[in-house]
Amino acid sequence: MPATGNSEAIAKAFADGPAYIPYLAAGDPDYESSLEYVEALERGGADVIELGLPFSEPIAEGPTIQSAVIRSLEGGMTPERYFEFVTDLDVDVPLVCMTYYNLIYQYGDEQGPRPFVERAAEVGLEGFVVPDLPAEEADPLREACDEFGLDLVFIVAPTTKGERLDRIMRQISGYVYVQARLGTTGAESDVSGQTTESLERLSEYDVAGEGGSEAGAAAGEGATAAGGDAPEVPKAVGFGISEGDHAERIVAAGADGIIVGSALVRIIEEGVEEELSTAAIADRLEALSRELKAGARRGYEQRTASSKSE
Repeated sequence: MPATGNSEAIAKAFADGPAYIPYLAAGDPDYESSLEYVEALERGGADVIELGLPFSEPIAEGPTIQSAVIRSLEGGMTPERYFEFVTDLDVDVPLVCMTYYNLIYQYGDEQGPRPFVERAAEVGLEGFVVPDLPAEEADPLREACDEFGLDLVFIVAPTTKGERLDRIMRQISGYVYVQARLGTTGAESDVSGQTTESLERLSEYDVAGEGGSEAGAAAGEGATAAGGDAPEVPKAVGFGISEGDHAERIVAAGADGIIVGSALVRIIEEGVEEELSTAAIADRLEALSRELKAGARRGYEQRTASSKSE
């Protein structure tokens, strides 16, 4: 599955089957433990890691991740500390910063996203997910990402259609974050039926559209909607995935990757409450990651086998 975007590392993550994309809040519950937890995700099979930069008003997050944000902020996490955290990590998979636009816009001596993006590129980040940034207002961040070679990922909700979806798909690069259901983040006991509908709707788009990333333009002669010849943007589904069976069903339905946050953050929360050692919590994170990765692989094999039999 080729990707269109600036980051070669993110493109490679989707090249050989479904990508497992876990999320953790940097610094939860403390700096040193959090480093070990993120590194455990890679051992468990992560292909890309979404690393949250905590913000005091995380409007897209459910109670589990909100609690993680509070623990991280109370532990002293700041934007500059976040960049130090990225530098201190010992992982070889691409890292995507998930945060809110206020922190990006206000960083540095000049207003606007460019200083933050420049610093992110310096420490080795590969892209951004910014839940509160509308596509209609994303041009400055899109331009900065293109300048410094980072991807800009947008979240597409089940209700995102028509002109708004067209605009998002013209702006997006790297992969599209498919919101599996309406509401805030949170682990669920089952997979929403809205997921298949969203994947089918997005299958009409081949690549980010005109005005998208320079890398996307280079890969596919600019942006084209349905019917274009450029590479397809990978579709990664998040919101509610908590076990291997969920991952299997979602990938079998057409997803190119899975994004998991609350189920992993809950392991940290429960570990803190039970006063488990950092190593024990890391082991649990690695184990769930392996389960999720294996489920995604099973779903991919099912889909491939079905495709060959048609």
